[in-house]
Amino acid sequence: MTSNTDVKSDVEIAQAHTLEPIADIAAKAGIPDDALIPYGRSMAKVDVTKLDGAPLGKLVLVTGVSPTPAGEGKSTVLIGLTDALAKLGHNAAVALREPSLGPVMGIKGGAAGGGYAQVVPMENINLHFTGDFHAITSANNTLAAIVDNHIQHGNELRIDARRVTWQRCLDVNDRSLRNVVTGLGGPGSGAPAETGFTITAASEIMAILGLATDLEDLKQRLARITVGLTYDKEPVTAGDLKAEGAMAALLKDAINPNLVQTLGGTPAFIHGGPFANIAHGCNTLVATQTARKRADIVLTEAGFGSDLGAEKFFDIKARYGDLDVAGAVVVATIRSLKYNGGVPKQELTDENLDALKSGIVNLERHVENIRKFGVEPVVALNLFVSDTDAECEFMRDWAADFGVALEEAEVWAQGGDGATALAETLAGALGTGTSKPLYDPAAGTESSIETIAREIYRADDVQYSAAALRDLQMLKDNGWDTLPVCISKTQYSFSDDPSALGAAEGHALHVQRLLPRTGAGFVVVLTGDVVTMPGLPKVPAANNIDVDASGTISGLF
Repeated sequence: MTSNTDVKSDVEIAQAHTLEPIADIAAKAGIPDDALIPYGRSMAKVDVTKLDGAPLGKLVLVTGVSPTPAGEGKSTVLIGLTDALAKLGHNAAVALREPSLGPVMGIKGGAAGGGYAQVVPMENINLHFTGDFHAITSANNTLAAIVDNHIQHGNELRIDARRVTWQRCLDVNDRSLRNVVTGLGGPGSGAPAETGFTITAASEIMAILGLATDLEDLKQRLARITVGLTYDKEPVTAGDLKAEGAMAALLKDAINPNLVQTLGGTPAFIHGGPFANIAHGCNTLVATQTARKRADIVLTEAGFGSDLGAEKFFDIKARYGDLDVAGAVVVATIRSLKYNGGVPKQELTDENLDALKSGIVNLERHVENIRKFGVEPVVALNLFVSDTDAECEFMRDWAADFGVALEEAEVWAQGGDGATALAETLAGALGTGTSKPLYDPAAGTESSIETIAREIYRADDVQYSAAALRDLQMLKDNGWDTLPVCISKTQYSFSDDPSALGAAEGHALHVQRLLPRTGAGFVVVLTGDVVTMPGLPKVPAANNIDVDASGTISGLF
């Protein structure tokens, strides 16, 4: 393993890099001048209405093993791998999500790759970027204000204030806002109501932006949002409130994908940012398709492992976008596998072949899951300096025995040069695109959940709370029980118990609520103890972020 003796932080590496003018990156991607909307010298939005039709490049999905506190570097591998493909002469591009301020200020820190495999300018990307999250937050909260205002001024639609389901959102981890009461202060301040906040990354507006194909489709989806029920328990939509126009106006720029670059100068389309444990976990459909029209190979990411982001990619995003996936990469680390084998975080740098053998079942399960969608994956072993020769040899022997291609990568220290073999193997393995979803939503919500629970989580049973059973009946009454499902579940386990590491099986999936997202076009299935507004850790990453008198930011990972 390569050891970089002059170790710099991610932000220091990014700040030391000289970026190419964004116009040059656009030219490299074949984007005409009239389609480029610069946001300074190093960022831009792309007006997709100004782009001509072009053949679609091959799409590669990058996923990973179950995440651990040690970090797996999925985005870092994706970025380095794309740079490696470009170095080999392939016309390649990146399609990633935008970071949410929740993880940036919370436990994870920066989310634009790492080391010498980053998308830049990383400070802008990690913070306000081009304002997409702010626009989503504003559109979401505008609808909330319109709902409350309608009730205040006569309530012509007879909205039952007790059954308003639309929540406000904020892109910061703030547990104090999970459950709040609004409208206090007397009649002039509105009708008191129990409600709460969702983090912006998990909001339905974020999901809608992620799945909309153009501005008109966006507007139609916004109109279909269900905000609550009447006194007769009939659904009320944003369209009923005539709110979709104002919301679309706030989002008219946000729907255009963002163009930046990797440290290797490869075009990167960064757009949308739904979480994968409580939302569908993929970058926008419009950014993915824009990248495919500008590159022969496009690498995109689905958050967390095959049980979360990847499943939702195939069953939600690929279904709505009619996407074929030509290849897949499962990112793994020796440290993460030892953690799944029972080693505590503080001992992961010690050689432990027994724990590696125990934890390898987690990687096996993720490989098996990807194969169920009709795609043969390549395993990218993201190396760390603590990995020993014996541990690496075990991984190579395992891959040969299990019948899966495995290549080592050292992209944090070497950038694209650290993924040459991985790029060659992936390019040689790309198929023609015969991927498939796992289930047919027409069979009903219960069938969809059961199929995912059985095939992907290896559960033996699905148990519904009393509230979930009422939700299920409401879905059936309104004809929403044939929508795809977006299961919100802990990312740390194949079960809904975060402590069940490795490859849990024979467990029960506990469904707490079923929430229709009629604008996005799926049903959110809350399981276990998942919440849609995270909280900050005891020592948040925000404590390390600073800016000096010259405006230089530090502490972003």
